[in-house]
Amino acid sequence: MLTRREFMATAAFGAGAVASGVTLAETLAGQSRAGGEAPADVVLRPRRLQHSILPGTTTEGMMSYGVNAPPPVLRMKQGKVFTADLVNGLDEATTIHWHGLRIPNAVDGVPFLTQPYVYTDERFRYAFTPPDAGTFWYHPHCNTLEQMGRGLTGLLIVEEPEDPGFDLDLALNLRDFRLGDDGQFIRQFKPRLAARGGTLGTVLTANWQVEPRYDVPAGGLLRLRLAATDVTRIYRIQMPGAEARVIALDANPVPVPFDLEVYPLGAGQRMDLAIRLPAEEGQVLRVETQSGAGPKVLASLVTKGSNLGRSLAELRPLPPNPVKEPDLANATSIPFEFSWSAEKAGVESICGSLGFSFWAINRVPWPGDVPDPGGPLAVLKQGQSYIFNLINRTPNSHPIHLHGMSFRLLRSNQRALLPLVTDTVLLEANEQIDVALVADNPGDWVFHCHVIEHQKTGLTGYIKVV
Repeated sequence: MLTRREFMATAAFGAGAVASGVTLAETLAGQSRAGGEAPADVVLRPRRLQHSILPGTTTEGMMSYGVNAPPPVLRMKQGKVFTADLVNGLDEATTIHWHGLRIPNAVDGVPFLTQPYVYTDERFRYAFTPPDAGTFWYHPHCNTLEQMGRGLTGLLIVEEPEDPGFDLDLALNLRDFRLGDDGQFIRQFKPRLAARGGTLGTVLTANWQVEPRYDVPAGGLLRLRLAATDVTRIYRIQMPGAEARVIALDANPVPVPFDLEVYPLGAGQRMDLAIRLPAEEGQVLRVETQSGAGPKVLASLVTKGSNLGRSLAELRPLPPNPVKEPDLANATSIPFEFSWSAEKAGVESICGSLGFSFWAINRVPWPGDVPDPGGPLAVLKQGQSYIFNLINRTPNSHPIHLHGMSFRLLRSNQRALLPLVTDTVLLEANEQIDVALVADNPGDWVFHCHVIEHQKTGLTGYIKVV
């Protein structure tokens, strides 16, 4: 007789085996791979660790994919096969979701919908070919608030085939940890805040450091990649006095690069900046986020060496990613309303529950990571074009993320929008944004708010492409 664990593995195996390259026996038992198969490009072993974030303290119970270090920045090539083995070193189940990558459904990392849980000491191989270049990130999709809140968020960079011409490529993983004055974790959320904008952290970090400083080449060209991998916070990025241009958002080049003034990054979003660094040695540029209490420094850049004399005009434009253009004249419109739900208890699952259900999409709250998550929010026909009407019925902001596909921003009822291609859009209070896409990736794709408290208390569903 199959155990519940074996049943879930068996159910997911048929859909996932080809894309993931994992055998059923390996998924169940974590045994070594069949004879002669090449090792993975990277092995990610999530585990607990101690790490110092606040001066003079050591934070217990952090989680990382790195060995006594923050999660590694993964680099891969556009159009080249990449493999990663997840070997679970935690004392609970986990998975990996590759945020923003348009890859096969079987390796999307969502329990029940796309794969079985990966239990302690078990292994799961993810194999995919990234079609797009840019800045992405990876994180669990199981017990999400706890695991992400404790540090399981890493950056992922897909490099363009041709070097754009930067002197330095620097990535910053922006995290807001909930720590007390003693450097230890405090409760990840407060229910009354989860039912509103979300529970903010107490310690802002970049790459797990408070206000780190990085040496950069004087007079050089810097590609600065920023990723908001926090569970709640909306960053409002600025760099006073810097010659900085926004060249990509959410992994996709912007139609025309523009000067950075202040730009919002919701949870899950990314920004690539091209920065012409000051010519003199010892100059300091600050990456800041605006807040109600004034600007807060996230990281500082300190120029070193002799003047390289570079100019932003020397950079090659980033090539667009191969995202299909929707046929707006023949697109089908589908409304999605994001609103509160009647409060009730959350559904328990091995991937955790916050115990509440505050939010809903089209008046249906997500039950959680359970064997029967209910029907899809919409069924799309593969190859057809669609317009999603994203309607925020609340006074709170929601970064809405779609797995497996990218969409183009069309219009807002409140502000002018750039015609960006993205996978995550920040819906402001009471805003409606229309987006368009081609349903070109078959499978069940999760569609949710990336404020994790909202995701875990109902503001989640899935789209089926057939």
